[in-house]
Amino acid sequence: MSLIGKNVLITGAARRVGRRLALAVAQAGGNVIIHYGDSRHEAEEALAEIQALGGNAHLVQGDIRNIDEINGIIEQAVVFGQLYGLVNNASIFEPLTWDTIDQETWNEHISVNLTAPFFLSQAFARQLKVGDEGRIINLLDWRALRPGPDHLPYTVSKAALAALTYSLAAALAPHITVNGLALGAVLPPESGPTPQSILASVPAGRWAEPGEVGQALIFLLDGPTYITGEIVHLDGGRHLV
Repeated sequence: MSLIGKNVLITGAARRVGRRLALAVAQAGGNVIIHYGDSRHEAEEALAEIQALGGNAHLVQGDIRNIDEINGIIEQAVVFGQLYGLVNNASIFEPLTWDTIDQETWNEHISVNLTAPFFLSQAFARQLKVGDEGRIINLLDWRALRPGPDHLPYTVSKAALAALTYSLAAALAPHITVNGLALGAVLPPESGPTPQSILASVPAGRWAEPGEVGQALIFLLDGPTYITGEIVHLDGGRHLV
């Protein structure tokens, strides 16, 4: 599969999973638009890494919590050419339960994990020329379809993003496909449960290999256009148990 000559914007692409996604797109020949909020140093490192591998990448900055800045992110990106793909990766993931949530943390999760992907998708669809093909990929979580009591505002916002994925797939057809990529044990958490406790609930019994997330993304970006409104679980079977 090849993304040669195609521009793909990835939100939150400076760190962790987003950085892996950016590398995968670059290795497939795509032009990566690396979005970052506050992580300028990490974004510059990601840019340098891609360029060192012979890839093509650019940086755009914006606070996706601010509706007024979202259109600006798309405007910055299209300076480098019309976008072919949008990967809504940026998210907030906090281990909050029902009794530790306040209105500010609730609203922030909804804003970053749900509201921003919608308005970014809206702006992305508007920048496409009539009849041109586009791809939107929403980064989800196995929790989205199996919600539980932990990480409650995160889980609820991702469940809503799954619903948005289905709705946009219908609304933006036939020229734009909209799919979700639901992740599980991909990277050890920066805080929270130990890796051993996480893997105990993963049927595959291991973490994802470094390249597997990228392979799944490239399939959704460059695979059959007859696939839309689909959520692919890359979680080692975690959502089954």
